[in-house]
Amino acid sequence: MTLTRRGVSVLGEREARLLEAVERVRSIKDAASEAGISYRTAWSAIQQMEQTLGRPIVVSRAGGPGGGATTLTDECRRLLALYHDLKRRLEESMMQVWQRPEAAAEAGD
Repeated sequence: MTLTRRGVSVLGEREARLLEAVERVRSIKDAASEAGISYRTAWSAIQQMEQTLGRPIVVSRAGGPGGGATTLTDECRRLLALYHDLKRRLEESMMQVWQRPEAAAEAGD
């Protein structure tokens, strides 16, 4: 499932994995590795999401004594939660449709 805005992809499975990893490891580089994509692909995906949404989705703090960190914005966290909720509801609805006897009969035709 992919969420779009004005016909442009914003958030799909790959982006969701990346954002979840950013939230966990607080680094785009490490999150990209964890999500199984290159840093360049991760950074490009983040830039595309920000451009399409018209606002930042991550906040980065430069390194120093405590080290740098990248976190998701509150809006991004809400969007990610919405994505997971919609995906869960869609999967539940699909299961309900396919568990109906008439759906099973139609599938056998």
